[in-house]
Amino acid sequence: MGANESSPGDDPIPEMHHYYSKFMRECPSGQLSLHEFKKLLGLQGLDPQGDLYIKRVFDIFDLNQDGFIDFLEFIAAINLVIRGKIDQKLKWYFKLYDADGNGCIDKKELLSIFSAIQAINGCTGMTAEEFTNMIFQKIDVNNDGELTLEEFISGVEKDGDLMELITKSFDLSNVLKVIQNGRRHSV
Repeated sequence: MGANESSPGDDPIPEMHHYYSKFMRECPSGQLSLHEFKKLLGLQGLDPQGDLYIKRVFDIFDLNQDGFIDFLEFIAAINLVIRGKIDQKLKWYFKLYDADGNGCIDKKELLSIFSAIQAINGCTGMTAEEFTNMIFQKIDVNNDGELTLEEFISGVEKDGDLMELITKSFDLSNVLKVIQNGRRHSV
């Protein structure tokens, strides 16, 4: 390692200056709106399901709920994607699925968000209904038709196949690649 290089653990996000200049270039106001967020990710003109998903992601990244993602919220989101521990990511996924914010995920919420993700990422080898039923069959231990945060995290952590499926299905690294490399250009 050279004198000017740092080890990965030295700085929370070594590329901070890169992200800052990119954020300010893409968003000179310092406030990223939902419309600009979609534009940055090349996700305009989605079907209603896809739009719903992107809005949920935006709302979760908008920590202070002011309708904009500022640079600190942007960095917090990138940090979660790059360095987040699995339980942090699972809590984030849970928050994403819990559309009504009542602290539980029901089948309708999971079905809705998985359908939206399929609309953006393409088919995953199973239908949204199959995915939802499989999740509930595996981790709804008390069979009440709702998943609490505890049920969700412990159920996913205990099942390696399910963990892999969830992390692949809801992988945000494609979002991060767009942020790192610039907007996707439509052909």
